[in-house]
Amino acid sequence: MSAIRVIQFTDPHLFGNAADTLRGVNTLESLERTLADASGHLAICDAILVSGDLVQDDPGGYAHFRRIFSRFGKPVLCVPGNHDLVPEMRAALDGAPFVLDGPADIGAWRFVLLDSVVPNQAGGHVSVEMLSKLDEDLGRARQRHSMVVLHHHPVAMSSRWLDKVGLSNANEFWSVIDSHPQVRAVVWGHVHQPFEGTRRGVRLIATPSTCAQFQPRSNDFVIDDQPPAYRLLTLHSNGAIDTGVHSVTAAESAA
Repeated sequence: MSAIRVIQFTDPHLFGNAADTLRGVNTLESLERTLADASGHLAICDAILVSGDLVQDDPGGYAHFRRIFSRFGKPVLCVPGNHDLVPEMRAALDGAPFVLDGPADIGAWRFVLLDSVVPNQAGGHVSVEMLSKLDEDLGRARQRHSMVVLHHHPVAMSSRWLDKVGLSNANEFWSVIDSHPQVRAVVWGHVHQPFEGTRRGVRLIATPSTCAQFQPRSNDFVIDDQPPAYRLLTLHSNGAIDTGVHSVTAAESAA
């Protein structure tokens, strides 16, 4: 069985009004530039992964998201973030190519999608019901390598302000993950910066936003000067993962 190619985009923060901006960035234009930069990869990928904050507290943004991501003809695996409106998101992205619940099986891999949103809170929490579903979905994937996807970071990012709005019940989350040795990676959004690590043999992966970035290892909220970005993941049939972040260059951002 051959490797599969996945592209992760995260935190586009779209508005219904195409002219609206967040932290000085037109989020719709920034997303379109990022997708244009990734066009060659999108043409050959097996799936697209979007790890939350599809919109910026504005359900009108889902129409843009649906229009944009429908055109690629690839499965679009989505989890909600703290700026998403989950009922409106589910209604707007009902049906192919969007996958909101999962699990999604592609090649030798299973993707388990988690909702870690707590309404009206920036931080996240995985409910007892969602933890049970995680355990069940992983338990049924014995012959597949598994990637677990959520919005909120389940490990510390060495950033005082950001770590206050991570996953509040990370211990319970990891207790489930630790009981399933076929989990190869946990992937998230929310942090607007790249991150790679390992925990008990499980790859830990976060990706910059398609709009503005947060300054890493900052005690206080600071916007970084890094450009929009996305992540390429090659998932091999033996469970190995090759991955790297691709940034949109300044010249491309100005185009």
